[in-house]
Amino acid sequence: MTQEEKVRYWLNIADYDLDTAEAMHQTRRWLYVGFMCHQVIEKTLKAYWCACREDDPPYLHDHGRIAKGCGLYTKMSDEQKDFLEGIKQMNIEARYQEYKDDIARTLNCETTAVIIEQTKQFHAWILEKLKEKL
Repeated sequence: MTQEEKVRYWLNIADYDLDTAEAMHQTRRWLYVGFMCHQVIEKTLKAYWCACREDDPPYLHDHGRIAKGCGLYTKMSDEQKDFLEGIKQMNIEARYQEYKDDIARTLNCETTAVIIEQTKQFHAWILEKLKEKL
């Protein structure tokens, strides 16, 4: 795959995940709204990684480490860094049910609407930075 194909691959999945987050919101599946938003950010960061580096992005879900590895972290505002830290807890894949239940109790229509909006803003910001790289 070319660099551009790798970038497009990750962005296509991120777009699909964003659509899925919105569908989960409409069907009131709050926990999965958070998880899909986590995925949107992870995949958008991996697209940026592919635009900046020759190697493939790492197989991990730590947004901060991915952002640091591709040089994007230093360009982020403190608010964006806080968002990354907060969305990290939404990675519910392979988590114990008790952990999922604890997270689910913090989510509702309003909180997940905010998460979706913040995700859209952060996603758009990364896309702007990506344009500078390509």
